[in-house]
Amino acid sequence: MSPVVRAAFEAELARASAASPDTAAMWTALERAHIISQSWPWPHTRAHWHMFRLAVRCRDRSEAVGQVVRLLVAGVGSATGRVPHGNTGRTRAGLFAPMPVPDDIRALLSGGA
Repeated sequence: MSPVVRAAFEAELARASAASPDTAAMWTALERAHIISQSWPWPHTRAHWHMFRLAVRCRDRSEAVGQVVRLLVAGVGSATGRVPHGNTGRTRAGLFAPMPVPDDIRALLSGGA
């Protein structure tokens, strides 16, 4: 992960933390962190860990269970290149569903940021 991409990832995690108690804004920031992190096993797993913690905080049992599953497979998926790019990482998105990557994140990941 390049320093620029790492900084963007860490900024989204910080944005999620700073958005408390606005859980909608926290989820948005964590979804963006997830999209940024998908190609790297440890950051990808960290994104799901933060999502799991927020799901527990929100008392969203189905999201928490879905995040446990994702915690188990995120690192392996990244290491093998088998991730659904653009997927927001939420349970409602589906485990294997690719999604459009936001333009700013696409530019960041392609080195244009």
